[in-house]
Amino acid sequence: MKQQLQTVPHQDPPFVADHPALDFLNSVARIDGELVDFFQSDGDVLAWLARTGWPVERDAGTTRDGHRQGRFGLLHAALTLRDVIRTLVERRKVGKRTEPDALNAFLAESRSFLRITSRKDGSIDLQRKWKQRSAEEILAPLAESAAGLLADGDFNLIRGCEDADCVLWFYDRTKSHHRRWCSMATCGNRHKVAAFRARQQSSE
Repeated sequence: MKQQLQTVPHQDPPFVADHPALDFLNSVARIDGELVDFFQSDGDVLAWLARTGWPVERDAGTTRDGHRQGRFGLLHAALTLRDVIRTLVERRKVGKRTEPDALNAFLAESRSFLRITSRKDGSIDLQRKWKQRSAEEILAPLAESAAGLLADGDFNLIRGCEDADCVLWFYDRTKSHHRRWCSMATCGNRHKVAAFRARQQSSE
């Protein structure tokens, strides 16, 4: 996204997309007419990952002596990955050929393993865990989620909000598949109010 982004106000980013990779893109949103970026620090990225269900270990991305590992800091890596995913989603949406090399570079950093735990009722729980020694490894679950979306997602149902001023994406999982807005409470409501006012003016 080439436009100048403003510093984000103190509020939570929108989680309206029904897919983590699209919610990741929505960490840039338009507020009061200005594009703002909810990622201003490593802490913002960590908080976002935790909210999506990918909590990061306290010492993630550090070596035994406490120094940060990886080629980039977490914020830089997250912004880079977000740009990569946005480009791929936008091109896939309009039927253009995608060049996945940049996303593959993130995927190549993924190091995961399966872990089983025994529950109190005697059943076994199986979970995939990701190593978190670097920024790229911390972001690996998100990169894998984006890869799954690009490969298997139904791009007829992956849409941008129909509000001309909105930049948010969503995956339409409604039964009728007629979702038009990122949120009925915001863009949908604005459309309803504008349509109502237009009808009133035309009847005067």
